[in-house]
Amino acid sequence: MGLLAKIFGICETDLPKDEGCWEYLNGEVMIDLKKAAELSKPGGAIRMEGKGLPERLLVVHGMDKKFYSFRNKCTHMARRLDPVSGKMTIRCCSIFSSTFDYAGRVISGAAKKPLKTFKVKTDDNKLIIPLI
Repeated sequence: MGLLAKIFGICETDLPKDEGCWEYLNGEVMIDLKKAAELSKPGGAIRMEGKGLPERLLVVHGMDKKFYSFRNKCTHMARRLDPVSGKMTIRCCSIFSSTFDYAGRVISGAAKKPLKTFKVKTDDNKLIIPLI
């Protein structure tokens, strides 16, 4: 991530190419893994916003082949987050680059509070993320 991207809080993680790969209903996010190509391999990630979501989400296919979900908002300056390539960590998309583990705990940087994480259930080829 370049300096200008950090200054402006621009992340590398995109919205899913297929907007129809997920829906939010009755307090749960459901992701169809057949349509979410970005999550097909460990290290992949998508960010989700809109569609009535109460908050932005980041969903990551971890290097351990498990799925993780986070409130996509750094606890330091409320910037979006990105997974760190090849590692089991998340970093803030800012000049301060606070880093967190997949449990949401602060590893380094200016953040003092942990990230909010959400449990991810796998059912067939779907991910279910309860937000409430």
